[in-house]
Formats: sequence, structure tokens, C-alpha cells
Amino acid sequence: MSGRGGLCSLPHMSFEPDALEKLVTRYLDTVATGTADDVAALYAEDATLEDPVGGGEVHIGRQAIAGFYKNAEGAELKTELLSFRAGGHEAAFVFAITVGTMRIEPIEVMTFNADGQITSMKAYWGPQNITQL
Repeated sequence: MSGRGGLCSLPHMSFEPDALEKLVTRYLDTVATGTADDVAALYAEDATLEDPVGGGEVHIGRQAIAGFYKNAEGAELKTELLSFRAGGHEAAFVFAITVGTMRIEPIEVMTFNADGQITSMKAYWGPQNITQL
């Protein structure tokens, strides 16, 4: 197969799915147990974060991303990976995050650079994905 969209147009940089799943698991563990700066350190310096997609501003750069995660700092959080898919240098996954008596199940899409840093993250969720426990 050749041409655009065929097998010959695969990205030049890719990860094995297991390696991407480990990066995602590290991210989820850091969200649950780390500081805002710990989570931001997983991102590239010029990364972007949109959470939720369509719901507000896009955070650009590690400092802005750390500011986003400060909202959850100090809260008791639990995360659980529910479903995972990978291709090339991107991952899409469903996970659950529990904050107190609230459980949210977003779908996130992440892109990674060659160093395994997150270069973009988009989270898809809304009120219909929140459950009161």
C-alpha cells in the first residue's frame, strides 16, 4: 500500500504500545500522588493541555500546566486506567479519577515526544461523565 494514509506514511517516530502505556500509567500515578510541579514535569516545556476540550482555555507551557494541576493539589485522588489504545507516538485512554465522593471518567488523548514527555493532552468529558458515589 502506498500514498497518503497508507502504510508507507507512518510517522517516523513511534513507541511500542507497552512503552506508551507505561508513560500513561506514570502520568496517572503522578496525578494521584504527586504535586502540581511533579505532574507538569512530565510535559515538554512548550506542551499544550486542554481539559475539558471545548470548555475553556488551552494551557500552553509547563508553567501554565502546573497552574492547572494546582487546583487538585492536596486533594485525595485515586486514578484507575480503564481502557488504553496506542498508535505511533500517541495514546488514547479512558480512566477514572475519584476525588472525595465524585468519580469522573474522561477520555484523554496524549502525544509524546522522543524523550517520552507529553507534548499535548486533550481531555474529553462533561457532566454526563461524573458520578456521585
